[in-house]
Amino acid sequence: MNKVVVYTQPSCPPCEFTKLFLKEHGVPFEEKNIARDQKAKKKMMNQYNAFSTPVIVIDEEAIIGFDQEKIERLLHL
Repeated sequence: MNKVVVYTQPSCPPCEFTKLFLKEHGVPFEEKNIARDQKAKKKMMNQYNAFSTPVIVIDEEAIIGFDQEKIERLLHL
């Protein structure tokens, strides 16, 4: 099973859509809210070179923004 982490923040419609999409497909994921977790925010920015949410990390591959085709391909949906 893939390890999925979703970096989110409040008032982010694409973040909510991403979580809903994953839940609808039965994909377990860990959510990291960068507004509450500064360590997660730093990791998102430094390790994945991302400055906006959502960032979906599947295994070690980061997808910046909601890219349904890439998510489906990496998760074999």
